[in-house]
Amino acid sequence: MAKVTFLGLGVMGYPMAGHLQKAGHEVTVYNRTTAKAEAWAKEHGGAFAATPKEAAAGADFVMSCVGNDDDLRMVCLGEDGAFSGMSKGSIFVDHTTVSAKVSKELYAIAQEQEIAFIDAPISGGQAGAENGVLSIMCGGDQNAYDAAAPVMAVYSKICRLIGENGAGQMTKMCNQIAIAGLVQGLSEALHFAEKAGLDGRSVVEVISQGAAGSWQMANRYETMLDDEFEHGFAVDWMRKDLGICLSTADETGASLPVTALVDQFYKDVQNMGGARWDTSSLFKRLRKLG
Repeated sequence: MAKVTFLGLGVMGYPMAGHLQKAGHEVTVYNRTTAKAEAWAKEHGGAFAATPKEAAAGADFVMSCVGNDDDLRMVCLGEDGAFSGMSKGSIFVDHTTVSAKVSKELYAIAQEQEIAFIDAPISGGQAGAENGVLSIMCGGDQNAYDAAAPVMAVYSKICRLIGENGAGQMTKMCNQIAIAGLVQGLSEALHFAEKAGLDGRSVVEVISQGAAGSWQMANRYETMLDDEFEHGFAVDWMRKDLGICLSTADETGASLPVTALVDQFYKDVQNMGGARWDTSSLFKRLRKLG
């Protein structure tokens, strides 16, 4: 068992930190909204701190799951940042989906301070976090990964070191690129079924057992047909992620025409008032178009 800090108690971080405490680790949490950290400590029996630095003091591992590049820099750097409270030889594991650029920046700073940094973005959504079955894709040094893997195993079904620093974030971009196309394809299939006068549930029951089957189909088709989108991974966050994908594609020379198109469809959903709707709301956009 280890002394673990968790920074960021959103829909993903809150249950992930809970799994760590339940597994027997000594967990201290930090959240920008202190009331949420207090609530977590009351529910799970761990501790909370007022700043990332205080939370990270004496920790073997510091996990983070915040919003974006700027949020990550804020919890890591500066007088009250976690890096200033971490001991030499400790390991920082970032579960946020951010740019590979900021991961490399923080990796270099961490090395100067003789601490390790692993970029470890996650996939599986809120349900995956709550059930402890996330997929984790990592970039960093082998020794640091080997030390951190047993801790991450508490809330994952698969965890892999893909390559050097930044490889985890690059892999998460692949994940989001694949999801964007899948959700649009599923939305179009359900839209087509409706226009053809078919029962959407019967259609999915059949096609989900063949080559068209996917996680998105299995877990989202019912809520899509029922026009329920107040759950899941928010459109705002997906657009943030796709923005990272498209920017990185410009740097690497990758061609992402479908991803660029779906990103604009998500912009339409935002303009419909769906910034916080689940990403499956691409179907609602098609229904609106008629």
